[in-house]
Amino acid sequence: MNPGITSSINQLLTAVTTGQQRVPGVVAAITGRDGLLYEGAYGQRTLGQADAMTTDSVFAMFSTTKAITATAVLQLAEDGLLDLDAPAKNYVPMIGELEVLEGFESDGTPRLRAPKKHITTRMLLLHTAGLGYEFFNEHYNRLLLEGRQPSIISGSLAALKTPLLFEPGEQWEYGSNIDWAGLVVEAITGQRLGDVMQQRIFEPLGMTDTAFSLNASMLQRRAGMHLRGEDGSLSPVEGPLLPENPEVHMGGHGLYSTVKDYCLFIRAWLNDGQGDYGRMLKPETIRFAEKNGLDNLKIKALPCVSPSLSHAAEFFPNMPKSWALSFMINEEDAPTGRPAGSLAWAGLANLFYWIDRKNGVGGFWATQILPFIDPVSTNGYLDFETAAYRHLTT
Repeated sequence: MNPGITSSINQLLTAVTTGQQRVPGVVAAITGRDGLLYEGAYGQRTLGQADAMTTDSVFAMFSTTKAITATAVLQLAEDGLLDLDAPAKNYVPMIGELEVLEGFESDGTPRLRAPKKHITTRMLLLHTAGLGYEFFNEHYNRLLLEGRQPSIISGSLAALKTPLLFEPGEQWEYGSNIDWAGLVVEAITGQRLGDVMQQRIFEPLGMTDTAFSLNASMLQRRAGMHLRGEDGSLSPVEGPLLPENPEVHMGGHGLYSTVKDYCLFIRAWLNDGQGDYGRMLKPETIRFAEKNGLDNLKIKALPCVSPSLSHAAEFFPNMPKSWALSFMINEEDAPTGRPAGSLAWAGLANLFYWIDRKNGVGGFWATQILPFIDPVSTNGYLDFETAAYRHLTT
C-alpha cells in the first residue's frame, strides 16, 4: 500500500461520521496477505452514549457469518465426513420435510406439495435450495405477518421450517440456506456450531472475539444498533436485535465479532487457507470454493419487502454476478477497482467486506444501522474500497 492510504481513509471516515447525514460510528480495515494495512475507528459506539467507537468494538455480524459457516462445511467435506451432493436430509432429516409453496388458499393457508428433488448441502451453500428471507420475499413476509412463521432473527428452530419457494436447484434465492448448512455441521460433528467454529476456525486463525453469545468483555465493547428514519435521522434501537442465547446457532447471521477478527478470516482466504496460527483449509479447497457454482444462473437484486429492515439491494447494478461457496463473485472489474473474480458479501446492519485473491488484499467495513443498504454507510464503504485500490501498489 502507498503510505498515503492512512491519511486518505482517515479523512473519509471522519467525513462519514460527522455532519447532518452521517453514520454513528464505523470501524474499517484493510488486510494484505501478511497483516493489516489499515485500521481505523471513528464516531460513537452508540448515539447518546459517551463511548467512542474503537477498533476492538464488537458488532452483530449478520450475514457476514455465512462465509464462516460455509468454511466449516468445506472443512467437513475436505475430511471426507460430508458429501456436498448427497441429500442434506441424510444428515438433518428435518430438511426433508420441507415442501414447495404453490400458492395460498382463500383463507391464507399455504398450498404445498412435496419437492421432486432432494436439497443438497451444495445447494444450501449456493442459495439454490428454494429458501428465502421474509425481508426479501413477499411470500415469506406474508407468512410472518399472518403469524404462520416466526422471524428468522428469532434464532428459533421453528423459523427455519419454512416452505420452499421453488424446486430445489432450479433458481437462486438468497435466504436461510446457510442456517440449515450450520445444522448439517452440527449433525455430523455432534457439537454446537459455535464450538465447531471455535476449534476448527477461530483458534487456528487467532480469532478471540468471535462467538454466537457475548461474553462479559464483548458485551462491554458492543456497538449499539441504530435505525435510520425516513428523514435521514438516526435513533438508537433499544435492546439487542438478536437473542442473547439463541436456540439455534444461526450459521447465516448469528455471530458477533470485531473487524480485526474478521480480517484474520479474510487473510486466511488470501493465503490459500493458511491462518496466522494454523491451517483453515487446503489450497485446493479454496480454489474449488472460489469458483462460480451456479453454472448459467445469475444472482438477482434483492427487492424491498420490509422497508424497516432493508432497502432494495444490488451490488454493482448491471454487472453480472454469480455465487461461490459462499460468496458473491463480480464477473467484471468493479468501479471501485476490485478485479473480476473477487469474493464479497455483506451483513444486514450495513457491514461489508471483499476478498481479492488476485492482488492479495481484502477489507471490512462495519456499522450497526438499519435498514440495509443505508445510503450513507453503503456509499462510505464504496469510497473506502475505492481509496484502497487507489493506493494499492503492485
